[in-house]
Amino acid sequence: MIPLEEAQQHILDRVAPGPPVTVPIVDAAGLVLAAGVTAGETVPPFDNTAMDGFALRAADTVGAADGAPVRLTVVGTSAAGGRPGAEVGPGEAIRIMTGAPMPPGADAVVMVERTELSADGATVDVALQVDPGSHVRRSGEDIEVGDRLFEAGTVLRAGRLGVLASVGITDASVIPRPRVGVVSTGDELVDDGGPLEPGQIRDSNRLTLLTLLAESGFEGVDLGIAPDTESAIEAAFRDGVDRCDAILSSGGVSMGAFDYVKVVLDRIGDMRWMQIAIKPAKPFAFGTVDGVPVFGLPGNPVSSMVSYELLARPALRRMAGHEVVHRPTTTAVTDDDLGHRPDGKTHFLRVTVTDEGDGRRRVARAGGQGSHQLAAMAAADALAVVPDGVAAAGDTVRIIPLV
Repeated sequence: MIPLEEAQQHILDRVAPGPPVTVPIVDAAGLVLAAGVTAGETVPPFDNTAMDGFALRAADTVGAADGAPVRLTVVGTSAAGGRPGAEVGPGEAIRIMTGAPMPPGADAVVMVERTELSADGATVDVALQVDPGSHVRRSGEDIEVGDRLFEAGTVLRAGRLGVLASVGITDASVIPRPRVGVVSTGDELVDDGGPLEPGQIRDSNRLTLLTLLAESGFEGVDLGIAPDTESAIEAAFRDGVDRCDAILSSGGVSMGAFDYVKVVLDRIGDMRWMQIAIKPAKPFAFGTVDGVPVFGLPGNPVSSMVSYELLARPALRRMAGHEVVHRPTTTAVTDDDLGHRPDGKTHFLRVTVTDEGDGRRRVARAGGQGSHQLAAMAAADALAVVPDGVAAAGDTVRIIPLV
């Protein structure tokens, strides 16, 4: 058996980000910038008001207070989307709406709540003394022309896409999200929803893996179920190589007499078959077929999911251009005895997490821990990382949150 870290590094050393593509920013959520971005416009593009009220000269409000307002002549109205209003002179004000350009001559805004407009709209009483710049957003105070907005490697999340839009950028150079084919293998698998024949089981892995890919920000491609014949398995992998940037297969990576996946991949690809010192998901394969990365996951449902989380997902994130490829970890106190008989493996137990506040968490088994017991995986919030034979109730363990 080899350590998990060795297997992870072996895989990461053999994958790389795809070539950059240019996409509209409306399609770029979650993608990674392939090149830095510099602002070509200022934000805001002009001085404007931060709230509804009256634009005026701050000097005209000296001494204004509740019960002792100053009266100014209203000389116009300025709305968002319009041109600046008339010039504001001494003793004058312009009614102004949030986002509207500041009129020439005005250097402050008094919020509407501290004013009272006359019935005929000709004058306004102002009951607050303000300083120059009050409630005014200055041109360029957020972004100046030439500002470096983001560097290559930045993940385009909502706020960052908003920044790009605010300076008039409509397209971005990004690393494309990988297209990942998913194939299940085995004569016993069915997915038609009909009654099960003796010896048949339903294929849950394909849907599970396709969903994990979508949740991770990748594009999944359903390659179907390949029965246990060399020709069918090879056809499925050839289809994946033609259509995808990477392939996930589940099943056929152990040492069984009918595990034809190994036979086929050894013939058409360059593979490493691993026995990793973890439970579940000890057997795992990785390599390439015609340059396309292939991840051979175990067939047991929980093993398949754990393999994806620990081995495939980090590599796919590397292919998508992410610098941080592993999930963050934290710690928790276990309510259960999570220990096991010494077997030379690190165990990844499916646990539920209770947040007690102040950064304190407790975990308990989510259910049965067999590699076939998918219900416990479905109920789990995290994987508890339990070194060989260690973790009594009350111990602090490292956990990998899954949600």
